[in-house]
Amino acid sequence: MSLAGAISIASNGLANVSAQLALVSHNVANASTPSYSVETIDSQSLTAGGVGMGVLTGPAVRSVNQALQTAALQQDTTVAGLQTTQTALQAIDAISGTPGQGSDLGSLLGAMQDQFSTLLTNPSSPTQQSEVVSSASTLAQGINALSNGYTAQRQTAENSIVADVGAANSALGTIGALSAQIVAQQAEGQSTADLKNQRDAAVQGLSQLLGVNVLEQPNGNMVVTSASGTLLPTNASSGPLSVTGTNVQPGSTYPSGGISGIMLGGVDVTQQMTGGQLGANITLRDTTLPTYQAELDEFSQNMAGQFAAQGLTLFTDPAGNVPAGGGSPVQSGYVGFAAEIQVNPAVQANASLVVDGNVSIAGSPTGASAFTPNPATGPAGFTTLITRILTYALGADAQSGVPQPAANTTGLGATGTLNAPFAAPTTLGDFATALTGAQAANSASVTNQLGTEQAVQTTLSGQLSSQSGVSIDQQMSLMIQLQNAYGANAKVISSVQTMFAELLAAVV
Repeated sequence: MSLAGAISIASNGLANVSAQLALVSHNVANASTPSYSVETIDSQSLTAGGVGMGVLTGPAVRSVNQALQTAALQQDTTVAGLQTTQTALQAIDAISGTPGQGSDLGSLLGAMQDQFSTLLTNPSSPTQQSEVVSSASTLAQGINALSNGYTAQRQTAENSIVADVGAANSALGTIGALSAQIVAQQAEGQSTADLKNQRDAAVQGLSQLLGVNVLEQPNGNMVVTSASGTLLPTNASSGPLSVTGTNVQPGSTYPSGGISGIMLGGVDVTQQMTGGQLGANITLRDTTLPTYQAELDEFSQNMAGQFAAQGLTLFTDPAGNVPAGGGSPVQSGYVGFAAEIQVNPAVQANASLVVDGNVSIAGSPTGASAFTPNPATGPAGFTTLITRILTYALGADAQSGVPQPAANTTGLGATGTLNAPFAAPTTLGDFATALTGAQAANSASVTNQLGTEQAVQTTLSGQLSSQSGVSIDQQMSLMIQLQNAYGANAKVISSVQTMFAELLAAVV
């Protein structure tokens, strides 16, 4: 081999080592960057007639386990959705209170029952009459607070949907812009490793918003679809998805009750946007929280109706009316009643009505027995109404041997499509316990599931990192090898230069 050939080979080797050292530095700098896959240079030895001619330095490439990466993305989607749901339900838990601790629905109902029991021993006491009204007001206010909490969380979900759609559009635009660069550079034989790492980061961000499937094309382009198969354009001139936010009320529903859908090319794709934060917020807004509201509306209407049936219109809407049932859907006449239930203004003005009553009952063989309110000239120790309240309004029967009308637990809500996860309770106390328990159990189930899914996420992330991520130890070891190789090539060049100098000196 000639001296010129030797120096050419060594110079070629130095260039290769320099490129690899630069890449090691790049890898180490991005070791903690999400979705970054370690990059390597594909180097090939060059030979001619069996004689080494140096090394060919190729573009930087990545080594990614696609199956593992897909599983990790899907797990990110699952965890993000559960975290969104957990946050909303824990906010409801804080309002609901702990059963038996005084602020929960069952405790508030029990406190009012206790005040009626005390009143029974001294019905003529104005102080005790006022205590009954006060406890009823506290109960109504607790129901209002819980209903307002449901609405507040639905509004939070609605606002988040608008924000999530905007973030999804941004991520899709980023994926599209990077894909265009990848296609162009791949066609020119340039490295696309950095661009693909950036695109993977955008895909990971999108996967936290909603469930997606991605498919890289041979030319480097990427096709993105929702988990249900809806194509999500990445090259739209503006965000492909759109949604109009609204002010959510207890009776607001999607799609025909004031809440608009998520649109894609003029088509409503709300039902195709599943998984992740967006899917969780849609479920919270349209199913979970409206079901909670429907359960509380049913409890409130049942309570108001059962008191009125015994001769005391104690709980009403602000106009002093008890909403009637029997509509179609079954709650059509009292959707959102829990948000406005209050103690009847007439009872607030005259607390003695909790002893005397304020409505005559004709009596029915299938309902409550007959009752006539205590007149102004009646006995001060009138206990008939209080007994009816304690025995029947708060009991399982409307009158002896006649069960209370069954509470609705199916076909609930403004559209009649919601169902409570428990059987119709027999008493108001049972109803309060079932409602609070079911909602608390739902929250606990989500929290438990989130813990399980986060453990899986950690495992998948660790596996992906070990196979595709940056190992600092490995990169440092490689750097030492490259430094040795650099020194060897530099020594060859130095030796050849010395030989050239000696040759020139001999000639001269």
